[in-house]
Amino acid sequence: MDDDLALFRPEAWFRAGRGPRYEQLYRHLSAAIAAGELPPETQLPPERDLALIADVSRVTVRKAVSQLVAEGLLEQRRGAGSFVRAPQPKLEHSLSALLSFTEYMRQRGKTSSSRILRRGIFLPTPDEMMALGLSPGDRVARVERLRFADDTPLALEWSSLPTDILPEPEAVETSLYDVLRGMGRAPTRAVQRITAVNLTAADAKLLQLPEGAAVLRIDRTAYLPTGRPIEFTRGLYRSDIYDFIAELRLDAP
Repeated sequence: MDDDLALFRPEAWFRAGRGPRYEQLYRHLSAAIAAGELPPETQLPPERDLALIADVSRVTVRKAVSQLVAEGLLEQRRGAGSFVRAPQPKLEHSLSALLSFTEYMRQRGKTSSSRILRRGIFLPTPDEMMALGLSPGDRVARVERLRFADDTPLALEWSSLPTDILPEPEAVETSLYDVLRGMGRAPTRAVQRITAVNLTAADAKLLQLPEGAAVLRIDRTAYLPTGRPIEFTRGLYRSDIYDFIAELRLDAP
């Protein structure tokens, strides 16, 4: 048993002057998982025991484990503990195709669903006014959704559209683009901006991730063939599940 615990003892991972203890413990465990020293389904010692073995506080252990969970390397099972996850194939989402979340999941053979968090007619935010060309006195139809694939929460999306494009946001249940196509108002082009952000406590709870976990934020402005912007969507996507792929071509001189 002692040999099994040697991996967690401070002499195996801590080096003075090489960063905070939680970062060193996180890097050590991440490398051990990658090297197969901690194979899939290995259960880590309970938090209190691991803190004693590693000679650190429980807060240090919690921070290191939370980072490993956020990166998809560990899975926390209610009432059972923390286990090493088997490598999960990521969903590769091409940035060159204008597809809705629902359409993308259909292509991957997955069942998509949504939980409506809020929808209605609202005053526009500064970001919505800039993206959609609105004035402060205008209104926007806004739909806020938690998106699932096969019952796994993958993304949070906040979609805003001018009210003449989407006069009844209550019509949107799963696919916004299906609703827009039914009205002959689907966009044909979009511009997307991708950044990395850390989750707030409220968003982390919805996505079943630790507070502060890194996710991908995508701001998308979509346009009609006339060039009019008619959709602004801000989404938070789990980086442990999603990979966004862009194809680049060399232009002819």
